[in-house]
Amino acid sequence: MNNFPIKTQQVRIKIDDGHTLDARLDMPEGHTPKAFAIFAHCFTCSKSFRTTVQLSRALAENGFGVLRVDFTGLGGSEGDFSDTNFSTNVRDLLAGIQWLRENHQPPTLIYGHSFGGTAAIVAASLTPEAKAVATINSPFEPAHVAHTFSCDIDSILEDGEKDVQLAGRTFTIKKQFIEDIRNHDMAHIISHMKKHFLIFHTPEDDTVDIDNARKIYEAAKHPKTFVSLPNADHFLRDDRDADYVGDILAIWANRYAN
Repeated sequence: MNNFPIKTQQVRIKIDDGHTLDARLDMPEGHTPKAFAIFAHCFTCSKSFRTTVQLSRALAENGFGVLRVDFTGLGGSEGDFSDTNFSTNVRDLLAGIQWLRENHQPPTLIYGHSFGGTAAIVAASLTPEAKAVATINSPFEPAHVAHTFSCDIDSILEDGEKDVQLAGRTFTIKKQFIEDIRNHDMAHIISHMKKHFLIFHTPEDDTVDIDNARKIYEAAKHPKTFVSLPNADHFLRDDRDADYVGDILAIWANRYAN
């Protein structure tokens, strides 16, 4: 394992709807990256979420360039969160991939945490240059995220939108969000991908049940790898858990760096 110092630069990415996404590119300072990766953060999180930063820096310290992007309406990115959905998350990832393609080189690895991992799978399926995809405590289907506001779904569908409490913050969820997360056949997408899969999941995860990892694993073709994260929580709040994931991810990603 290398331990390169890291330099981080701000990146601004214009997307088709006219808004600008805010991102950070973590790079090994003084070295040409061996390859590039892009990271997708968890639902309502941001590029600055502690786990996002740790998992990005783990690869950068090992010689990768890693782009972490705020999805529309979150962190430093422009736009209204209430107008976003799973499909716009994928769109934002693809915009980041295109930026890497134009300014450096396309990513060989696309990875994500929780809801972002599911988006990473779809983005990887649409990125020919990507060789590998990794998920961390991710749902098999985007519709799984609805359980975080399940008691409000009937009201959202009836009234068109509703303010809900997520992680102590208020977000407006619209009917279009519910309709969109129900409109993705992940089993079909995964089973038709020719990518190398690495699936991390916490057996005790009470946010995204580990059965989701089983479904991803069974749908994916070989080569595929599952890594259990015993005693970790969904968000990898313990730095030791995030470091463990980062170390394994860096070693595994080296196989697909060229």
